[in-house]
Amino acid sequence: MSPFTGSAARTPHWEHLRVDLTDGVATVTLARPEKLNALTFGAYADLRDLLAELSRERSVRALVLAGEGRGFCSGGDVDEIIGATLGMDTARLLDFNRMTGQVVRAIRECPFPVIAAVHGVAAGAGAVLALAADFRVADPSARFAFLFTRVGLSGGDMGAAYLLPRVVGLGHATRLLMLGDPVRAPEAERIGLISELTEEGTADEAAQQLAHRLADGPALAFAQTKALLTAELDMPLAASVELDASTQALLMNSADYAEFHAAFTEKRPPKWSGR
Repeated sequence: MSPFTGSAARTPHWEHLRVDLTDGVATVTLARPEKLNALTFGAYADLRDLLAELSRERSVRALVLAGEGRGFCSGGDVDEIIGATLGMDTARLLDFNRMTGQVVRAIRECPFPVIAAVHGVAAGAGAVLALAADFRVADPSARFAFLFTRVGLSGGDMGAAYLLPRVVGLGHATRLLMLGDPVRAPEAERIGLISELTEEGTADEAAQQLAHRLADGPALAFAQTKALLTAELDMPLAASVELDASTQALLMNSADYAEFHAAFTEKRPPKWSGR
């Protein structure tokens, strides 16, 4: 994401999200607890635009995506989205579905790690938002459900058919996307869908600890690692090795690489600048 901006000012208020920026960590909270944080058209658009703004600013070094109340996110709002889409023509429906995909792309392509803090339900689009994150920190109450076929749609929504097999393997992905059955925390951890299983009620705290650890680390190295993990999913080995070599050559000219050597020589912790 280019850091160059046009004349538009930073958005001072996000109507559909709660956003906190502290010490390089952005905490983005889905805040419709009375609806289990069901997503609306505005919530999707705010997530898309917020991630673009934060990516350009380069002040954020890690992001936590969380849900307020009893669950993470129950997916698209049945009345405000599913009901509304029944009255849309194909062009309008394509615009909407492209927007939801842009949110997933923004999560995967932003230059900082994204951590989903999951408790309770992560269903439908909520499950895909968690899937798109770099880390999924969840407590024992977490349950994931890819419900798209349950409403008569393809299980391959918002990039799920691309991402899920790469996280849990084709067999598990086929089962989850075809049947839409919920996966509770113990099984989600067993198949690799959860990065870290926490104690009850501590997913948000654990996600914050991980975010601050990442924010205090070598941001440039993390950004390039994330970019390579995404880019090399579809590359042959020869192209991947060449891309790795080019990336390492660039990073060997970075201030952080020189700082590591200086810190090692002086027997002190590195002071990472992300440059």
